[in-house]
Amino acid sequence: MGDCVGIKYSSVNEGEERKGGHGIPKVSMVPLIFLIFYEVSGGPFGIEDSVKAAGPLLAIVGFLLFALIWSVPEALITAEMGTMFPENGGYVVWVSSALGPFWGFQQGWAKWLSGVIDNALYPVLFLDYVKSSIPALGGGLPRTMAVLILTVALTYMNYRGLTIVGWVAVFLGVFSLLPFFVMGLIAIPRIEPSRWLEMDLGNVNWGLYLNTLFWNLNYWDSISTLAGEVENPKRTLPRALSYALVLVVGGYLYPLIACTAAVPVVREYWTDGYFSDIARILGGFWLHSWLQAAAALSNMGNFVTEMSSDSYQLLGMAERGMLPEFFAKRSRYGTPLIGILFSAFGVVLLSWMSFQEIIAAENYLYCFGMILEFIAFIKLRVVHPNASRPYKIPLGTIGAVLMIIPPTILIVVVMMLASFKVMVVSILAMLVGFVLQPALVYVEKRRWLKFSISAELPDLPDSTVEEDDTTPLVF
Repeated sequence: MGDCVGIKYSSVNEGEERKGGHGIPKVSMVPLIFLIFYEVSGGPFGIEDSVKAAGPLLAIVGFLLFALIWSVPEALITAEMGTMFPENGGYVVWVSSALGPFWGFQQGWAKWLSGVIDNALYPVLFLDYVKSSIPALGGGLPRTMAVLILTVALTYMNYRGLTIVGWVAVFLGVFSLLPFFVMGLIAIPRIEPSRWLEMDLGNVNWGLYLNTLFWNLNYWDSISTLAGEVENPKRTLPRALSYALVLVVGGYLYPLIACTAAVPVVREYWTDGYFSDIARILGGFWLHSWLQAAAALSNMGNFVTEMSSDSYQLLGMAERGMLPEFFAKRSRYGTPLIGILFSAFGVVLLSWMSFQEIIAAENYLYCFGMILEFIAFIKLRVVHPNASRPYKIPLGTIGAVLMIIPPTILIVVVMMLASFKVMVVSILAMLVGFVLQPALVYVEKRRWLKFSISAELPDLPDSTVEEDDTTPLVF
C-alpha cells in the first residue's frame, strides 16, 4: 500500500485551470462556501435541543463559545493543512504524512464511518419535518420507502457531478435561511430580553447540550477531502472557510436570539422541528409551511454535500494506494462512483438509528479522528517547520499547541459523556479499522486486488521549501 510518510508539497500550483485532469469543471468560491456551510451546518435545523437541554442563556452562550474554542481552530487547521496538501485524501493525507499509513488509514476509517452515520440522520430529519403534513411518513413501511427513495434520488445527484452539487447547495442555502431572516424580523415587536437570561444550572442535560453544540459546529475539515476538486485551493479554500464560518455561526445565533425572546420558553417543546411551530405562532401558516419546506430541502443539502465528502475521501485514499484501485475510478461525470455507492449503502444500513444515537455515535468517532488531526498538525509543524504552507496560521509552535488545548479538552469531555452503549459500539468500530488496514496490506501483497498511487498527484519531494506567499484568513 502507498506509503505517505513525509509528504511535503514543494508548491501549490498558481495556475490551476477551471477544469481538472478529467475535463470536469472545478468548484469556485461561492459554491465552495455553501458546500462548507452544508458540511458543517445547513441552517439552524436541529439546534432546538440545545434550549431543551440547558435553556436560552446557555444555548446562546454555548454556540458563541463553541465557535471560538472549536470551530475557529478547526477551520484554521483545515486552511493550513488543506492548502499544504491540496488533494482529495484531505485529512487522511495529513495524518499519513505525519504518523504513517497505518494511522492515516485509521483516520480515514473513523472519519468516513462518522460521515456515513451523520448522513443517515438527514433523511430522518427530513421526514420528521414533513410528517406533520403527511402523517403516514411517521413510521412503518411508508417511512422506510421514503428513506430509500430519498437516498437513491440524492445519490444520483452526487453521481452527476460536484459542480451540480455545489450550485444546488447555493440555492438550498439561500432558500433555507430566508424564512429565518423573515421570522426574526416578525419577532422584533414581541421580543422580551428577560427571556434570554433564563437558566437553571440544576436542571441541565449536559450530555444532550454538549453533543448538540458539538454536532452543529464540527466537520470543518470535511471540505479537505474535496480540495483536489477546488479551483485554486491556495487562495479559495482559506477565504471560503472564513466566509462560511460567519454564515454558520450567524445562522445559529440569529434565530436563537430572536425566537427564545419572542415566545415564552417551555423547554420541553424545544425538540427537532420546533422552529416550524414558532413560525406558525409568529407568522401564521404561510411562514410555518415555508420553514418546513426549507427544513426539508436543507436536510437534502446536508445529505448531498456529506456524501460528496465521504465518497471523494475514498477516491483520495485509493489514489494514495490505501484502498484498492477500483475506488479511484471515476464516472463519465468525474465523480467517484464506487465511493458514492459504498456511502449510500452505509446510509441505508444505519437509517434505523434514532436521532440521539446518531449524534452520539458520530461525535465519538469524529473525536477520535480529530485527536489524530491535532497530533499530525503539531508534528508537521515541529518536524517540517519550513515545508511550503500556502496558508499558515500566524502562530508559532507553542501558540499552535495552546490553540488546540481547549478543543482537545472538549473532545475528552464529549467522549466521557457518551453512554456505555455508544462507547462500546464506537470502540468496536474503531477496532475494525485496526484489523482492516493490515488485512488490505496482505491483500495487496498477495495481489488479490490492485493498489496503485495516482500518477496525476503532485510530486512529493523530500526537500522542504519555505514559502513566504501566505494568504490571510480573515474572521
